[in-house]
Amino acid sequence: MTETRTEWTADDVAARFAEAAETAHKLPRVRPGGYFNPWMTLAFQVPERYPDPERLYRPMPPSPQAVQRMLEVSRWVLWLEVEQRHLVWMRSNRYRWEQIGRRFACGARTAQRRYDAAIHLVTLHLNKGR
Repeated sequence: MTETRTEWTADDVAARFAEAAETAHKLPRVRPGGYFNPWMTLAFQVPERYPDPERLYRPMPPSPQAVQRMLEVSRWVLWLEVEQRHLVWMRSNRYRWEQIGRRFACGARTAQRRYDAAIHLVTLHLNKGR
């Protein structure tokens, strides 16, 4: 499943986490099955509705390769402790360091160091199999 690489770097791992977070946001929302409202589909067929600037447009769905890479990253998360997982995903979702520090009751610089340590741990695990 892992790409054939010579060696992973911390920047590669961080970029892969960021890509996984973007892919997760592009996936369709999970809704309960069995509920369907045909009036909404009829309302969206009116041509005047399409260029509406107030309407939120959904991004294009991710490619199967992007979903596969996201699932691979979700397996990497198992190597981290729970707090490290939250930290890495918050940063991958582009939270500011101050917000992350507030969440973990530490300074922004301490949050950066903990993030670097978590990314380094994942990098070591990935390079260990080589």
